[in-house]
Amino acid sequence: MASVKDVARAAGVSVGTVSNVLNRPEGVSPPLRARVEQAIDELGFVRNESARQLRAGSSRTIAVVVLDVANPFFADVVAGAEEAAEEHDALVVVCNSAGSTDRESRHLLRLEEQRVMGVLLSPVGDEATPALLDVRRRGTSVVLLDRGAQEPGQRAVSVDDVHGGRLAGEHLRRLGHRRLAYVGGPPGLRQVAERLHGFRGAVGPDARVDVVETVALSVRAGSQAAAQVVGLPAAERPTALFCANDLIAIGVLNECLRRGLRVPHDLSVVGYDDISFAATTTVPLTSVRQPRQQLGRTAVQLLVDALRPGGSSHPAQVVYAPELVERASSARPPEA
Repeated sequence: MASVKDVARAAGVSVGTVSNVLNRPEGVSPPLRARVEQAIDELGFVRNESARQLRAGSSRTIAVVVLDVANPFFADVVAGAEEAAEEHDALVVVCNSAGSTDRESRHLLRLEEQRVMGVLLSPVGDEATPALLDVRRRGTSVVLLDRGAQEPGQRAVSVDDVHGGRLAGEHLRRLGHRRLAYVGGPPGLRQVAERLHGFRGAVGPDARVDVVETVALSVRAGSQAAAQVVGLPAAERPTALFCANDLIAIGVLNECLRRGLRVPHDLSVVGYDDISFAATTTVPLTSVRQPRQQLGRTAVQLLVDALRPGGSSHPAQVVYAPELVERASSARPPEA
């Protein structure tokens, strides 16, 4: 592979001039820059970013560590982060914690070893884990993603999940539902707990809210939870389910269809996230929409601002308001 020295020899210039063309082209005269660029093209030269990182002690790589890389919600968040990163000539790499704190800690250490520009992290549990605190203490910038921060000075971008749960509860209460269930987990995830908190507050004390915990936020977990609910006697069965995310809601819809239960005639279903599949399910899904791509874009901007000399022009934490998108999966209860 051609080196910088090869390019300099072919163009008849110094190595320093080639370096300037690569890193500060505006400081090189157009004729000289054209000679270097022609030599680069003819030799097929590709700059060695690893060597540059070694010299500089940092990179142009932004890492995104997500809870579940298979979840379309995080795919949209990463897409937004990539758009913003390109504006700053940075590359995004994605790591999957798969809901494991140990795996999350290993990713953080490896990313720190790679001297990444910074990390966007959707944490598994508490953001004050030893691994995260160590990474921050040693100087790697971290922005919490889809999670508000409790640690002082920690940058974060999130959605008001309490309000999102409240929107779902108000919607189902307005339709007349009084026997309800919340489906989601693991309960240790703050987003899951906050959505339930908002939901309970909105449906009121005269409504019954059962909680069906799941081990994951997945389609499979939703199908398993629906099997529990559908197996109840009709008089005891909830008339509406609020699901902690759309994947669980899709699993619920699939299980209802398999068992001959009609949605929303027999059971209303409301999801959360409003992923792209929500509008195209067999019964279009009512869902609480999060600004998914905007979360990623804003997280990158917070990271870039944190690295700028002189501080940030943005607040340390940005919280977006969700909105309810009503579709065909929710209606008045059968007895109404």
